Amino acid sequence: MDDTTPQNQSNVPEEQTGNATVSRRTFSALAGAGMALLLPRVAHGGEAAEAQSPASRPPGNGRPSAAASPAMINIFRAPRPAKDLDNAIVYRREDEFASHPYVAGFWETAAGHLVANFSTRKVDYVGDPNDLSHNNLGRNPGGRQVNIRSEDRGRTWKEANPTFNDGRGRQAGADDEVDSLAEIGPIDFLNKDVLVANSSSAFGAPTSRSVVRISKDGGHTWSRSFRLPLDGLHSLSAINSSLVRPDGRCLLFMFEVSPDGWNRHNLVYRSTDDHSSFHFLSFITVKDDPFAAGTGDWKGPFAFGGHRWFYPRGYMLPNGRILCVLRSQRDPTGVMWTELYKSDDGGQTWQFRSRVNDFGAPGSLVRMNDGRLVMVYGYRLPPFGIRAAVSEDEGVTWGSEIILRDDGGSWDLGYPNAWEAGPGKVGVLYYFNSKNDPIQVKPGGSLAGAGGVRHIARSIFTVD
Repeated sequence: MDDTTPQNQSNVPEEQTGNATVSRRTFSALAGAGMALLLPRVAHGGEAAEAQSPASRPPGNGRPSAAASPAMINIFRAPRPAKDLDNAIVYRREDEFASHPYVAGFWETAAGHLVANFSTRKVDYVGDPNDLSHNNLGRNPGGRQVNIRSEDRGRTWKEANPTFNDGRGRQAGADDEVDSLAEIGPIDFLNKDVLVANSSSAFGAPTSRSVVRISKDGGHTWSRSFRLPLDGLHSLSAINSSLVRPDGRCLLFMFEVSPDGWNRHNLVYRSTDDHSSFHFLSFITVKDDPFAAGTGDWKGPFAFGGHRWFYPRGYMLPNGRILCVLRSQRDPTGVMWTELYKSDDGGQTWQFRSRVNDFGAPGSLVRMNDGRLVMVYGYRLPPFGIRAAVSEDEGVTWGSEIILRDDGGSWDLGYPNAWEAGPGKVGVLYYFNSKNDPIQVKPGGSLAGAGGVRHIARSIFTVD
C-alpha cells in the first residue's frame, strides 16, 4: 500500500488577505437555480489567499483567539507531548498483519457512529522478515477486509466479532460489476447514512481501475461495484476518498498513474445529476512537478520510489472551501511529507495552500467545531510514531508538532483516520507496531522493517 499545481502554481504559502468564501446556502441556491458558481480566483506568486480566523474559543482555555493573535509563520518550538492522551489497542492478532485504515474506508453515519475498514493478512512474525515487506505482503494467503464500528466517538470499537468482507458483505467478482448506479434507485448524497466507497484493483500501478460502491443504510449493506469510466485517462487509483458538496454532488479524489508507473496525477471526479455515474472534473496538481521533489534514480517497485503527490483526500469546510491533503515522498520508509491544496469553486481549480510538516504522511485532517484544523500523520523516522499539527488560519500556517506516540518499533506504522471525539478532543485510528511488543520481528531488509506485531490502535487527545 506504500508506494505519490494547477496551472502557474508555485510552492509559496499563501498570506493573509481578503475573503473568498461561499456559504453552503449560497452554494446550494446557486446550484438549485442552475447558475454558474463564480468565486474570486487566487493567483500565485505575488498574490495570495486569505487566512481565516477560527471562532473565538470559550473563556478559560488560557489561549488568545486567532483574531487577536495573528498566525505566525513557521513556529519552530520543539515537538511537545499530547495533552490528556489516551491510547488503546483496537485489533491485534499475533498471526496477522493489520494495517492501512487510511485507504480502506472511514465514514460517519447520521447517528454520529464511526465506521472503519482496515486490511489484514496472515503472517509469521518469527519467520522470514522479508515476508513482511509490503512488496511481498500481498502474496501471503488469508487477506481480508475488517469492518469495525464505534458508537461512542471512537473510544471503544466493536471488534470482538468484526465483519470480514470486501466492504460490501459478499465476495467480489468481475461479473459483479455494473456500468451504472441506476439499479439502486435515487441516491441522496446529502443523507449521512448514504456512504460512498471508492477503491481500485492494481492500486498505484499503470493498470489500476477504480470502482464505486454505495451504502444507503450506514454501511450495513452495499451495492454492487460500479466501474468508473476512464474518460481518456490511462488508469485510476482510489483510496476511499469522497466528499459531498452542499449542492448534493459527490466528489471522488483519485490519481492517474502514467504508463511507466512513475508519474501520479491527482484528480477529481464528480457525480452526474441523475447520480447514475461519475465523470472527470479537474486535475488537482500539474502533470509534472517543476521542482522534481520526487525525482531520483529509482529502480525498485513503484511503491518504494519517489512521488511528489498522491493519496488525495478532500474535505469540505463550512464556508464552501474544499481542502485537499496530499502525500509526497522520496522514501516511504521515512522521507515523506504532507501538503495541502484548496479550491474555492467547488473543485474546478486548485491552488497550493501549504506544506504541513517536514516529515510525516499520509495526513488525516479534522476541522474542529472551534474552527481549528488538526492534521494527524504517521512519523516514519526515529523516534517512530504518530504526530499531529494544528492550524488556526485554515491551513496557511501550522504550529509545532504534537507527539501522540514515539514508541514505534520501526517505520511500519501510520495511515491514520482522525475525527473530533468531543469538545477540544481529537481521536485517531491507525496501524502501529511497538518496540515494547513481546513479539519482535527478526532483523531483516529495510523494506521489511522491525518492531512488533502490526495492529490497529487508537488515540484520543486534547488539542491545546
